[in-house]
Amino acid sequence: MAANPLIHGPSTPAELLLADVHVLDPRAGIDARRDVLVRDGRIAELSQPGGIEIPQGIETVRGEGRHLLPAFVDPHVHLRTPGQEHKEDLETGTRAAAAGGFGAVIAMPNTDPVIDSAPLLRSLRDCAAREARVPVGFLAAITRGLGGVELTEMAELREQGALGFTDDGRPVASAGTLRKALQYQRLCGGVIGLHEEDPTLSHGGCMHEGALSAALGIGGIPTVSESTMVARDAELARYESARVHFQHLSCAASVQALAHAKSAGGEVSAEVTPHHLLLTDEAVRGLDTRMKMNPPLASEGDRQALIAGLRDGTIDCVATDHAPHAREEKEVPFEQAPMGTTGLETAFAALFTGLVLTGELSLGLLVQRMTAGAALFELPTPTIATGEPANLTLVDLDAEYLAGERGWESRSESCCFAGRRLHGRVLLTVAAGAVVYRERVFSVVAA
Repeated sequence: MAANPLIHGPSTPAELLLADVHVLDPRAGIDARRDVLVRDGRIAELSQPGGIEIPQGIETVRGEGRHLLPAFVDPHVHLRTPGQEHKEDLETGTRAAAAGGFGAVIAMPNTDPVIDSAPLLRSLRDCAAREARVPVGFLAAITRGLGGVELTEMAELREQGALGFTDDGRPVASAGTLRKALQYQRLCGGVIGLHEEDPTLSHGGCMHEGALSAALGIGGIPTVSESTMVARDAELARYESARVHFQHLSCAASVQALAHAKSAGGEVSAEVTPHHLLLTDEAVRGLDTRMKMNPPLASEGDRQALIAGLRDGTIDCVATDHAPHAREEKEVPFEQAPMGTTGLETAFAALFTGLVLTGELSLGLLVQRMTAGAALFELPTPTIATGEPANLTLVDLDAEYLAGERGWESRSESCCFAGRRLHGRVLLTVAAGAVVYRERVFSVVAA
């Protein structure tokens, strides 16, 4: 694999003192007010507030007790480059990531053309080296054109820097094809990410199959469309001693299948999105197309199972599945609208508001789950420790605001949390040692 699987554009290493911030990093065992000095993009010193002699010319950010967290890592975003730049591109998508406190993201290959060959991946990485605000890694396709039939040249794609492989947006419906991919993976490495959906069960569906879909007269997608595929593919992965990551789980039966696979010794992991943790199919009642996503929002029982799975570690991490669409694409009848919602700019605040303030998750656990995606794809996990690269986000947990009231950094406005009252505003993000985002009204003081 390429020496550096994460790519970002030109940047200037930070020279920065974060004064009197509440550092919270469960992995480093820190939950206290500290001064944090960043020199040449690395954490040079941590001390009690007021304990660092400020070097000449260092910019000082007065934290006033606001929380400094490890920058988040999102293992599932759609940046739409190449070919769909009217929805998003590398610059706008990674700018949205920075505004949400993310220090790294992993992009999916369902672009136009699909990232299914080494030259395309090389070209995309070259583009990221010019435009990406935060480090970005790429998954390549499992099958050519996401067709589910012919495998890509996985070894060649790994040599060009692919972190792994996925046909996200479509399932690998054929068990035989997936088995061959898992055998290939054992030779070349990388993680296989799976969008789990049985198209013979989901075909024609636009929302969760249940009483509400029947009342609205909209075709439904049953949860067994997902959960049966999770069970099948977990068993295939165990049989082939392969590494599999289940994307955007949405229902209780999938959590149960995942738990069974882990207890049986399978090398499997999974993610869950903020929208599946916080919303149910009741959000679709008004036929707001921002609530149309795949997999669909399910029942309250499914939502509670996802929260429990994230809490107890059955589900390993949070991923946004940031899926931008142009306004005109979403402003159509519900059945005709594309599936997907944006989420990078609202993920932390939505989860902090909906799960931490309600007592369902601790802040420390949320931080762990929002950074855990790095290790799943064999990347360094951000941590706040002396000598480590600066990957940090400063948040004001007391700040209350309406999501989207100041506009969006993303090119897309299609966010399922738009207009919701949230707590927890990102003020500053440092990624790969460089300041990549500042909240517009947040003040700094030069030393």
